[in-house]
Amino acid sequence: MRDHGRHDNEAASGGPGTRAASHGPDRRSRTSSRRAELGAFLRARRARLRPSDVGLPEGDPALRRTPGLRREEIAELSGVGVTWYTYLEQGRDISASAQVIDALARALLLDPDEHRHLRHLAGLAPPDTPSGEGERPRDRLRRLVDAAAPNAACVYDARFDYLAWNTPYTLLRHDPLTLPPDRRNLLWMMFTDPGNRARMVHWERAARALISQFRAAMGHRQGDPAFTALVTALSEVSPEFREWWADYPVRRFRPATVAIDHPEIGRLDLEMFQLRPAEHPDLLLVLQVPANEDGRRRVSALLDGRRGPSSASEGGAS
Repeated sequence: MRDHGRHDNEAASGGPGTRAASHGPDRRSRTSSRRAELGAFLRARRARLRPSDVGLPEGDPALRRTPGLRREEIAELSGVGVTWYTYLEQGRDISASAQVIDALARALLLDPDEHRHLRHLAGLAPPDTPSGEGERPRDRLRRLVDAAAPNAACVYDARFDYLAWNTPYTLLRHDPLTLPPDRRNLLWMMFTDPGNRARMVHWERAARALISQFRAAMGHRQGDPAFTALVTALSEVSPEFREWWADYPVRRFRPATVAIDHPEIGRLDLEMFQLRPAEHPDLLLVLQVPANEDGRRRVSALLDGRRGPSSASEGGAS
């Protein structure tokens, strides 16, 4: 049975258990549990709304057998078929695109935390942060990376674009402000900046590892035009990127030490750490910590000689 609503492509794909049959029982159990939780969440949010909340006439309360909006009203507001939406609330095995899930979030008047939760239950990546909301956390990120000194620290978004960085990062690794505003990206720096390449003792090993991590990250953002545009641009300017990308490497981050030949303080080994802020799990904080006491002393001496009235991370939001 299919409901040919305005989002007909969101209808059930195959019979019950069609997709799950290829996975183990644990995977099927987790998927079924998440679908049930998705249905429960939708029902709870629908029940808390009144018709007047969404611009509909109140009508006679006696004619409403249950509190909140009807399924038909949510389906109409979000532009989906009633049967498809009913199946979603019932926890049936149907697929839902990001476009439709976002439409449901708007129809149900979800706040940002609820919208993120809905996307998670639907198996989708977190929603993009609107530009008007994205500026406020930048000050907090700058304070975070500045507090990490004398360790080099920077914060990336899901596409590995630079969001914030501190003075040690600019002195030891690279100053993102030297990149074009639309190319302040870790991969772009790694594959196009000759100074960084000359400074890294094992550039190829690090570059290949970065491609592997980016492949894994891109797998969670299928169809994102920003990822596709970056891959296309890098393939045009870097033969190494084009060749290694075609190999389809995939590997998550593993603890590693990066060696650099710094023009002022010599050979330096930096231990890499990756952390995610709890309030922004799609962002990535990377710390590069001198691997021994001698390295820490040399980095501190370099910073003491360059310390000025302003922090380099103040440009992190540019």
